[in-house]
Amino acid sequence: MMKLVDTVRVPPTLLGEEVMPTVKNALREKLEGQVDKKLGSLVAVCKIVEIGEGHILIGDGAVYYDVTFEAIMFVPELQEIIEGEVVETVGFGVFVGIGPMDGLLHVSQITDDFISYDAKNARLVTKSGGKSISEGDHVRARVVAVSINEREPKESKIGLTMRQTALGKLQWLEEARKKKQQSREAVTEGTA
Repeated sequence: MMKLVDTVRVPPTLLGEEVMPTVKNALREKLEGQVDKKLGSLVAVCKIVEIGEGHILIGDGAVYYDVTFEAIMFVPELQEIIEGEVVETVGFGVFVGIGPMDGLLHVSQITDDFISYDAKNARLVTKSGGKSISEGDHVRARVVAVSINEREPKESKIGLTMRQTALGKLQWLEEARKKKQQSREAVTEGTA
């Protein structure tokens, strides 16, 4: 959550409306989905804190308001642990939806096992483990590279890895946890 200040234009057609909701809607249209290298991606305008006095520019019938507001921002940080959904599977890896952006999980960063692309089923499959990852799967990964493109937010690049402890497809992590729990229970029963 960040407190920000911006100027918003309210066209003459909306001047008879109530100021607060009109300004908030204009801010949403102008800013939501925009990306700033320092601030990140503006996800949602939440609350108007203050609306300054309106100004009219010569030759423009609109009113311009300086607005202080609170907004939810998404800023991917290096080494941050994120969870997201696989939104696309390609031969070189998977794209993971992490809030308003997508991160790339390259095949070399998914697991230590060799991975091949199963084009027929649009999934990546490990050679020996029989594990697969495809669209709709949920994963936990670490951010290892961030390159934000303000002009073309879709061109921003966020690199991810799952080749560390406690990272991976959530289903794999749950299976490993259950297997470890069963091992502990078997050891406990054997010593009793």
